[in-house]
Amino acid sequence: MQTISFIQKNLELQELNSDFVCVTITQVRGSAPQELGAKMLVTSKGLEWGTVGGGRVEAHCINFAKDILSDSQSRTVQEHKWNLQTDIKMTCGGEVRFLFEKVSPTSHWNIAIFGAGHVSNALCRVLSLLDCHVKVIDTRQEWLAKIIDHPRIEKIQAGELKDVLSLLKPESFIISMTMGHAHDVPILLEALQKYNFPYLGVIGSHSKRNAIVRDLKELGLSEKKCEHFHCPIGEKFGRNEPAEIAMSIVAQLLIHRDKVRN
Repeated sequence: MQTISFIQKNLELQELNSDFVCVTITQVRGSAPQELGAKMLVTSKGLEWGTVGGGRVEAHCINFAKDILSDSQSRTVQEHKWNLQTDIKMTCGGEVRFLFEKVSPTSHWNIAIFGAGHVSNALCRVLSLLDCHVKVIDTRQEWLAKIIDHPRIEKIQAGELKDVLSLLKPESFIISMTMGHAHDVPILLEALQKYNFPYLGVIGSHSKRNAIVRDLKELGLSEKKCEHFHCPIGEKFGRNEPAEIAMSIVAQLLIHRDKVRN
């Protein structure tokens, strides 16, 4: 028996800014493992709620739904009819038609934080209170473990931090607060050369910004592109301690988020 209703789970996934697919049985001919109208909800991680019959047919639908989620060009609504014997390789011989509906919440606010240090930790605690999805990326598992555990916070350990940029949604806000200048520059270079993120910021001082710009130019980045990142980041208030720095950064992020949406 389901402990949470279809509507409750649907709203929960939307509140967490999760893309998902609703799968519904719309037609049954002959023998089938589940009744007409049966539903399940599938995210990129797999089955989240419900069932359309279990076994081979459900696995087939889950994989198909995950393919829809991984393909940004896929149609939002699709209907497919499969013969359970010939298409699914089941022993029962019925035919079942499935409706696949892709749901992408419009309230997505995606933020990627490179670095899991003290300010990042404080920043994640503030952001966990807001309607956003945060990815925290670091090479060090022991520092990622210190980041708050929360449904809106995703922790990613990566050998090459800049490689994670290719996995991010184009509307993501990017913040670099790594172990230092040498680690920030490859992320910035990759982001400015290949992508057009709406917000790109690096924690640090004006002198750090000058050093970063110098390095980026030496690596071949144009002067115009070197202008397209924020450093220092955060609004001009508060003291120089992680919690207050985090609140000043969130204030700046909110200002830029509202500009983008308007």
